[in-house]
Amino acid sequence: MEALLRRMTKISAAVAVLALTFAGCGRQDDDNGGDDDGNNTGSGGSVCESADGDGPKVGLAYDVGGRGDQSFNDAAYAGVEKATAEVDATCFEGEAEEGEPESARVERLRQMAEQGYNPIIGVGFAYSTSVNEVAPDYPDLSFAVVDGFDPDDQPNENVAYLGFSEHEGSYLVGVAAALKTQKDHIGFVGGVHNDLIKKFEAGYVAGAKSVKPNVKVEIQYIEESDLSGFGDPAGGKAAATGILDKGADVVYHAAGGSGSGVFEAVAAKGEGNWAIGVDSDQYLTAPADQQPFILTSMLKRVDVAALAMIQSVADGSPLTSYQVYDLKVDGVGYSTSGGFVDDIATQLEEAKEQIKSGEVTVPDKP
Repeated sequence: MEALLRRMTKISAAVAVLALTFAGCGRQDDDNGGDDDGNNTGSGGSVCESADGDGPKVGLAYDVGGRGDQSFNDAAYAGVEKATAEVDATCFEGEAEEGEPESARVERLRQMAEQGYNPIIGVGFAYSTSVNEVAPDYPDLSFAVVDGFDPDDQPNENVAYLGFSEHEGSYLVGVAAALKTQKDHIGFVGGVHNDLIKKFEAGYVAGAKSVKPNVKVEIQYIEESDLSGFGDPAGGKAAATGILDKGADVVYHAAGGSGSGVFEAVAAKGEGNWAIGVDSDQYLTAPADQQPFILTSMLKRVDVAALAMIQSVADGSPLTSYQVYDLKVDGVGYSTSGGFVDDIATQLEEAKEQIKSGEVTVPDKP
């Protein structure tokens, strides 16, 4: 996995160079808010604009799409938002640009370090190389990378690599998909065809087949290696439309910002079709006309990991090395907003307990 991700980082760095954006705290406002558990935040005013506590000064370096992506970045922000209340943290946000070079990420992190932010959290594996370059120069600061890895297989002593058991959460929504499909035909849309996203695919298929061994699963990826696959709603819509046209009636996406296109396609198909979101509870941030079609979301609790990292710094014992957040520690799960899985809650909870107890081992490769 590490070798593949290293190649992806190099590919990303070779794309056309865009200007470095070192965003402050302000972003465009909209009408979407978040729930009390911080599962998503919308893209309204940031708590970083007003937080003035005496706790850790958090530097949050977003992946492409930034806060307001209704997915991965929003989940990280939710953890920081909780930290402002629980450990009196303050924060600063930096946002990536699509196609930016590695040097842009390095500079973003270095500026945060120079300003004394601690911890500094890179959201997404694309920050792995840049964090490992910058961290040794600031041994008194703590860094973390969500979905991170050490490119040189020599983890820095002041870096935590925050990983998740995405396959376990995906198994649960696969169970939901199999229980809800009326056609015994479901689908999966991945943003980029890499080992990380294939974990989502593997768990989803395994969960569905645990309920209906003969269920048909359509698999479609938006991009083979280009990270733009996570920020292409049109591509997400096209992929989902193709799956629906083949006869599937439930589509799960692991495609970041491209997922909005998946929701659009399913809503356009109409009653009897379902979409499944990812990372955050996407029912809460979807447009009102799409909400009736969002069955559930696989919760990748980046907020839990981000908060744990910040709390560890506040406690004086920063997390380091590889940290994995699985079902046992509430690192992954599924959402219940809309009430669409209430009738299958018993089966979903049984599947969850089987994984937690070790009775079921979920595959992490297709």
